[in-house]
Amino acid sequence: QVQLVESGGGLVQPGGSLRLSCAASGIAISAYTMGWYRQAPGKKRELVGTTTSGGITNYADSVKGRFAISRDLAQNTMYLQMNNLEPDDTAVYYCNAHKTTWRRTEDHWGQGTQVTVSS
Repeated sequence: QVQLVESGGGLVQPGGSLRLSCAASGIAISAYTMGWYRQAPGKKRELVGTTTSGGITNYADSVKGRFAISRDLAQNTMYLQMNNLEPDDTAVYYCNAHKTTWRRTEDHWGQGTQVTVSS
């Protein structure tokens, strides 16, 4: 059974920082494209950034230069370091594990963690 468990969300002031964690079980994150997504109230879920199985990262333009994705393969955990947070970053943040093979496509999601940026 695959489980992705996010943690690290909370309330932070504008300009502050948070680090989110996504602890995986049932899969090896090294074999998946791992991603962070977010969904603000009344808006569609959007991509924040991804890291491929080879460790190549990509980010949405809105977070480039402020957010960074990393992995600890020994801990089977992915992180999202968020710096210089803005009120528009307020959302529920979700962890995703994605893999496509000739046989099938897998998509696994965590339950989400709330990030609120407010003074």
